[in-house]
Amino acid sequence: MKRKFTVALLATAVMAAAAACGGGSETGTEAGGDGKTKIVFSYWGSDSRQKLTEQVIAKFEEKNPTIDVEGDFSDWGSYYEKLATKVAAGDAPDVMTIEIRGLAEYAGRGALADLTGKVNTADLDQQVLTAGQVDGKQYAIPTGVNTFAAVVNKATVEKQGQQLPDDKAWTWDQFIETGKAITEKSGGSVWGSDYNFNPAFLQVFAAQRGEKFYDNGKIGMSADTLKAWWGIHQKLIETKAAPDAAKMAEIGTNVEQALLATNTGAYGIWWSNQLGALSKGSGQELDLLRLPKLDGAPSGGMFLQPAMHWSMSAKSEHTAEAQKFIDFLLNDADAGGILLSDRGLPTNAKVLEAIKSKLTPTDQKTLDFIESVKSELSPTVVPPKGAMEMEDILKRNSEEVLFGKTTPDAAAAKFLQEANAALAG
Repeated sequence: MKRKFTVALLATAVMAAAAACGGGSETGTEAGGDGKTKIVFSYWGSDSRQKLTEQVIAKFEEKNPTIDVEGDFSDWGSYYEKLATKVAAGDAPDVMTIEIRGLAEYAGRGALADLTGKVNTADLDQQVLTAGQVDGKQYAIPTGVNTFAAVVNKATVEKQGQQLPDDKAWTWDQFIETGKAITEKSGGSVWGSDYNFNPAFLQVFAAQRGEKFYDNGKIGMSADTLKAWWGIHQKLIETKAAPDAAKMAEIGTNVEQALLATNTGAYGIWWSNQLGALSKGSGQELDLLRLPKLDGAPSGGMFLQPAMHWSMSAKSEHTAEAQKFIDFLLNDADAGGILLSDRGLPTNAKVLEAIKSKLTPTDQKTLDFIESVKSELSPTVVPPKGAMEMEDILKRNSEEVLFGKTTPDAAAAKFLQEANAALAG
């Protein structure tokens, strides 16, 4: 899902913004002839998210008739490049959607305003709230939460003669063996599982080995952990528990094309807030499970993470209006009733309670799952600058291993070198 974050472009953006003289046309905001103040709100997503966002903007404008909100929508692939270009042109959106791996980068270069005390956060989960902080300042507010988990089609598993696991105790070896049996029993019409190269997956696995993905601004994992993680992928392919690298590269991170969504897979590894899209695609009931563990793992390694954040430009000339809009998105039950779980389940306890009856059965299932594992989840850690490059670096090196273009030893050394260079800037 993620694209490489262009650090050089952001640096240029911040310098250009600092040099700008600050006129209304440069900031993307203006007081119109009708006496209304216009603010710009940038976000990414699907067509369905765009429709929901337009609805929530209309509701805000209805309640705040002196403010116009202009939605600046992009697909994920072009979002950060477009955002950085706008910042460079002195045309930064007043309210920006930021993903956690870009938070330290944007905040560290002066692009975001400190929202401490400027938005009501009293009813938000205070632990989750820290996931929007950099150097003790609240540069962003989490929109909602999810966790990286296993997704299962129970009917498919049972149809292929397998039992559902005890997800509090199952191991990666059991995951692979079950996947192998499902593929064999189906005659190859259904794969046991998919796999992916999301850094969140590796972060969970590293924690199961007692290591951190990031540690003091550097990669905290050993080369052996990387090789062991690739080893799981290799075993999935070798045993035919999962498709080969070419097939998975073709599917990519496209939820609509996922094995689960097309009813050609029994298990998958996805963010919990993707359960709805996977279920809709399959037309069947899917469920969430804890990820498997290594034998003797000190923890399951799973963690709670904001789906994304709301943030405000440090250069906005209409801070009061921008803050009011963010406050509305976070704290207004009408806003919550429109967005529901689109940007993760709300962290505002009062809003969540108000919208529970509106949640789809799938969303309710996601909520119940997160509540059931919450005490086991590790605290969210804001990744350091350079983290936006991590998925591209990891994917590239992972595919070189699985396509047989290089050895795990060489790829691990290359990943650590490239990743640490990205973090060093």
